[in-house]
Amino acid sequence: MSTLSPIRVLVVDDHEMVRRGIVSYLETEEDIVVVGEAADGLQAISLCETLHPDVVLMDLIMEKMDGITATKAIKAKLPETQIIILTSFVDEKLIFPALEAGALSYLLKTTTAAEIVQAIRAARESQSIIAPKVASRMVSRIQSAPSSRLPHEDLTPRELEVLRLIGEGLTNQEIADRLFIGVKTVKTHVSNILDKLGVADRTQAAVYAHRHNLV
Repeated sequence: MSTLSPIRVLVVDDHEMVRRGIVSYLETEEDIVVVGEAADGLQAISLCETLHPDVVLMDLIMEKMDGITATKAIKAKLPETQIIILTSFVDEKLIFPALEAGALSYLLKTTTAAEIVQAIRAARESQSIIAPKVASRMVSRIQSAPSSRLPHEDLTPRELEVLRLIGEGLTNQEIADRLFIGVKTVKTHVSNILDKLGVADRTQAAVYAHRHNLV
């Protein structure tokens, strides 16, 4: 038999019927004790300061103070308290700020009661659980995020050679002679380089080359 003390849970939701439903189910679990209920973020912060729950089930959209603001405040004062977001919203504008504020898990209100209990038990071990729909949205956001590649990484090998020679101060004719290509071809490469680097002229291109140790 487990010797661990019961997991102390605070339930935060602005709908009383939702809170009562969650609390009623949690009270059937021997290893979980509901220490309090809050109807908004301000109440949640106040109760956390006095009750020191192990886990907070946190709604997001509430009057007086939203769940993200409350999560950030609670984690600042009680870093050991784990926050599980329980909301109806699958919205990137809520998901990422909630997790950045310190929430451990993000569940939807379509989650079963048993899955909520599983997340609470996982939270005791600092293990995160993210609802599948939320995880899919997070993956899509990450995959569609702008590349962190540097501009010169998009240059072709020949363009990179030309950029290095620009950095050395060579003229178009000198670059053409060095690479055994025509001056017109060099001009085309220079134009492409300026465009890809987002710089206005050869001088800025040369500065870029030196700044990124390409010369």
